[in-house]
This record gives sequence, C-alpha cells and structure tokens, in this order.
Amino acid sequence: MASSSPPRSSRSLSRLVAGGALVAATGVQGVALGLPAEGEKAPNARVEDADGRALEMKSLQGKPIIIMYEDKESSSQNKAFKDELGKLAKGDRYKKTVALAAIADVSGYNFWPAKGFVKDAIREESVKAGTTIYCDWDGSFRKKYRLRAGVSSVLLVSRAGEVLFAAEGTLSAERRGQIIELLKSEIAK
Repeated sequence: MASSSPPRSSRSLSRLVAGGALVAATGVQGVALGLPAEGEKAPNARVEDADGRALEMKSLQGKPIIIMYEDKESSSQNKAFKDELGKLAKGDRYKKTVALAAIADVSGYNFWPAKGFVKDAIREESVKAGTTIYCDWDGSFRKKYRLRAGVSSVLLVSRAGEVLFAAEGTLSAERRGQIIELLKSEIAK
C-alpha cells in the first residue's frame, strides 16, 4: 500500500515506505519496489565481464559508484542520462574519480550456446560504449540490490559504500539533475 502524501523533500523521494516496502517514485508509470534506501549500506555483489573477469562491488569502495543495471529491452530507457554521463566523462576529473558499473541482466541467456553469443554481443557493446559492461548471469546482483527485472535501474553509491540515490525506469530531467548534483557533491568531498 503506497502512501498518498507527497515526499517532504526531493532527497526523501526514494524513501517512501509503506507496509515495510520501499517505494521510489521515478516519474513514470509504475513504482519501484524494494530498492535500497538512501543511507543504506550497498550490498557486495559479484559480476563478471564477457571474458570472465570478476568484479566485486566492494572493490570499488573509495570512489563514488554509478550503477546502471539493464537488460536488452530496458537499455534505451535512460539514454538521456547515459548521454549526460558521457559528457561528464569527457573530463579526466570524472574518469579518474568515479567508478561506473554498467551491468547487463543476462540471466535469461545462461545456457549453451546462447551464452557464447551474448558474450560476443557484450564485448561489442563494451567497445561501442567505451566502458566494460559486466554480466549478471544468474540474477544474483539483481536480487542482492532488490532490483526489478526488465527495467533500467540507476544507483549512486558513496565513497563510503552507502546508497545516495536509487531509481528504476526512465529518469525525468529533474531526477537526472538530482543524481548528477549528488555525484558532483560526492566528488568534491
């Protein structure tokens, strides 16, 4: 049951809690259920790139972390946000001080021969994007972070490993501005 009262501030938007479930409004139809709350310690989770090299989220601690979690169908939902990140990344300041974890939900393809084709496609997309795209082969990352399948999820984790921002679905211009400002603030620390 969602609360009908508006949030007290834009920072509290991701903290609407009703019936024990976190509800984060994203400005699109539907709501995100169960996302990590602002201030919550981000869970450690393991993903791997298309060549099997592992990445544990805890290894990125010490830098702000932007997590983009998507599957093939939802990968275009936050194109505007990705474009804004691309502009920021053109400056060395952001490349060296921010960790980007681009993660593909490929749990539906964790079988032979599909897995080989998906690995090839992920390698190609990584080159196009100019960043490593990691694979969530078994859905364990999605489960640890309480993300919904089939929808783009965007999170910002602080240097200390706490969630600063979490949203699902297409981010409105206001929400994109909010995460960019939180990121800039975290870099300035």
